[in-house]
Amino acid sequence: MIDDWRPTATIVTLRERARLIAEVRTFFAERGVLEVETPVLGHGGSTDVHLASLSAEATTPAGRERLWLQTSPEFAMKRLLAAGAGPIFQLARCFRDGEVGRRHNLEFTMLEWYRPGLPLAALIEETTDLVRRVLGRESGDDPVPLRRRRYRELFREALGIDPFTVPIETLRRLAAERGGLAMDDAPRDDCLDLLMSLVIEPQLGRGGVEAVVDYPASQAALARRHRDPEDGEWVASRFELYLEGLELANGYDELTDAAEQAARFAEDNATRRAAGLPEVDVDVRLLAALEHGMPAGSGVALGIDRLIQLALGHESVAEVMAFATPRC
Repeated sequence: MIDDWRPTATIVTLRERARLIAEVRTFFAERGVLEVETPVLGHGGSTDVHLASLSAEATTPAGRERLWLQTSPEFAMKRLLAAGAGPIFQLARCFRDGEVGRRHNLEFTMLEWYRPGLPLAALIEETTDLVRRVLGRESGDDPVPLRRRRYRELFREALGIDPFTVPIETLRRLAAERGGLAMDDAPRDDCLDLLMSLVIEPQLGRGGVEAVVDYPASQAALARRHRDPEDGEWVASRFELYLEGLELANGYDELTDAAEQAARFAEDNATRRAAGLPEVDVDVRLLAALEHGMPAGSGVALGIDRLIQLALGHESVAEVMAFATPRC
């Protein structure tokens, strides 16, 4: 007889989760942001080399097709933006293969929202306001402060290197020493990601929210790029938000150029081929929406399970989910 049928969260916790989700909806209703729902399945998946998409075979009017379980509702929501939806948000079920642990689950809830016309700096403020609302620390004697940190500054302080100019040999040596892994042929971004996750991230967001900005241009993903005023180096127009050593959100000044986006998708799949990873079908409808014209603005994805975990004082996301993997 199966004895692990019980939920991974207590019923009391699930009631608290529902209350906090209601707070999220109230937060956006107060700001006139429309709640939307988009498909979990799509004809295109995420080409991001660091994400593993899941796919399924399905019978459609076109016959047997491969459809992708979405790692984020981003592509479909951007199609709504191009159609004139205005500011929108969604609490979406998302899937990422192999991601199971204290901070991850194969299936999880992503809170994602888009603000046409809103600068990235203002979105950082709004995201912090939402975090304060969910934590119940909007005002009074115990506010949650916000501090902005530049990616380069963090590496200089923690490791004494400039991540943009340090020789690759030095970077590989540091990554190998810190990670205990062979990094002889590792790409630059893999070394930076390892050092970021092992050395820098655990110290971020202690005593308040920290927004990390000006990532390397190679890590722009679906964000625009701009020049670093320090030396003119191209950097990504994006941020990541941290609290208590935990990454909560990832926001972009959204890329609206269809040709540039198509080139990035192709580059991702070329990198996948070189690394022996399966290619992912490109979302051609997103490219068509960008070609039609998506309004400039910013957007952010926030791991709502992680935020609820912090708000309720739990050790893992499984403790705030009804049935976490593998008990699903």
